[in-house]
Amino acid sequence: MNLVAVIGIAVCWGALALTWLAGAIYYEPKAPAERKRSLFGAAFWPGLIATIAITYAVPRADWNSLALHPVWVRILGLAILVASTALALWARLVLGAMWTAAPAVKQEHKLRTSGPYDVTRHPIYTGMLGMLLGGGLLAGGVRWIVPFPVFLVFVEIKLRIEERFMLAEFPDDYPLYRQRVPQLIPGLRLIRRVHAHQAPRQPERSAKQ
Repeated sequence: MNLVAVIGIAVCWGALALTWLAGAIYYEPKAPAERKRSLFGAAFWPGLIATIAITYAVPRADWNSLALHPVWVRILGLAILVASTALALWARLVLGAMWTAAPAVKQEHKLRTSGPYDVTRHPIYTGMLGMLLGGGLLAGGVRWIVPFPVFLVFVEIKLRIEERFMLAEFPDDYPLYRQRVPQLIPGLRLIRRVHAHQAPRQPERSAKQ
């Protein structure tokens, strides 16, 4: 891994960790009480850390055949890493005291649909997945190929729990929000709409043959 990759990954993930720590210290005293909570969050981070530890336990030489060397791949990875970090930090700051490590519903829970939550329904996870992807490309692929799909599986399970909570809490507003904003991939709804608009229409058939 080159120096740019090491610095870029360290700065971005370090900024994310510091923001989470500062948020926990600042918002914890004023955070509303939880009314409903899933136990899945307790296994989320240990599972990811264990995956990364196992991945790095494999000798580096065994991963060399998967390395990506083109410069444009590294540049693309850096751009994705920085943009994804910005999105995750933005969403964390907007969420404020309503953030929880595990899927939960708090007292006077509010549905956020603007700012980063107008980009995807779960911008923190979108940002973190983008950081893993961007960091992997910046580092040349290699070992990051394994943690990304594992993290994606963990995220998808967690999102399904969160979305069930939100549907139960906001039965009128959340279905409309889900129709308007994609779950994780920014712009996905727009691409589908453009594709549907451009699709050729089938000629109407007369009722009489």
